[in-house]
Amino acid sequence: MAFHSLEPERRTLHGQFSRDLKPVLTIDSGDTVRFRTLDAGWGLEPPHLDGSPRARFPTRDDGSDTGHALCGPVAIRGAEPGMTLEIEIGHLRTGTWGWNGAGGWDSPVNRRLGIVDQEITLHWTLDPDTMVGRDQNGHTVALAPFLGVIGMPPDQPGSHPTAPPRSTGGNIDCKELVPGSRLLLPIAVPGALVSVGDGHARQADGEAGTTAIECPMEQADLTFRLRDDVQLAFPRAVTPAGTLAFGFDEDLDEAMFIALEAMVSLIEGRHGLTRPEAVALASLVVDLRITQIVNGVRGVHAVLPHGALG
Repeated sequence: MAFHSLEPERRTLHGQFSRDLKPVLTIDSGDTVRFRTLDAGWGLEPPHLDGSPRARFPTRDDGSDTGHALCGPVAIRGAEPGMTLEIEIGHLRTGTWGWNGAGGWDSPVNRRLGIVDQEITLHWTLDPDTMVGRDQNGHTVALAPFLGVIGMPPDQPGSHPTAPPRSTGGNIDCKELVPGSRLLLPIAVPGALVSVGDGHARQADGEAGTTAIECPMEQADLTFRLRDDVQLAFPRAVTPAGTLAFGFDEDLDEAMFIALEAMVSLIEGRHGLTRPEAVALASLVVDLRITQIVNGVRGVHAVLPHGALG
């Protein structure tokens, strides 16, 4: 099992998903990659308090870098469509700054909350040793870092935006994907071609204001394993909170049903139950949580806590 490192530089950064992107690193199943990432907005420094432009990593002029600043793609030898990629999340260390904001543009959430014409940016100083963040107004929060984007391209031609989550992962924005978690994604293209980025220092379920504390990641250790014993249609995860099944759709109800159906099927198979039995027990022990509502495609995750069903 080998250890690799990827730094944010021109050859390793991109702002799209595409099966046509050439891998910047090829590894074996079981290898670990240590990533260092920019913030999602390609920033080299935090936003300025006076609103003046901040330094950003230079992007391409062809529009291919309009999405999140992603590091990769990483190819895994032997990865083929129909397999599952298991990503074990190791140590995560934020940078020393981050930001989040709300309002200032027309969206369903901003319209409903009446902040289309009002805007705020909170500037966060992050201490990755004490795991505390403080904004310019003195508010403090405990840090709970995770990567907003871990994903692979679909098996479709052309470029695909990084904002919406897909069956192959991407901008999942799930706060439960903390160190010690294992994310399982269905592979759609040879080599898998996984990319990561969009560091978050803290986020609540829903990501109601459109942003988490957006930050660079000084260290994100991920171990990649191929699984041919698991076939998935949508992502699944095993986290400190429990087993998660994800659903994504533009309609929040449909996203919920996708996540619920996946969890019911998991309970059926794991415990040898009929569908009615699995649904009845899910009603007692499975929590349905809104992952995020702000990426065009909504996310829901069904959570089966560890030990909840004997």
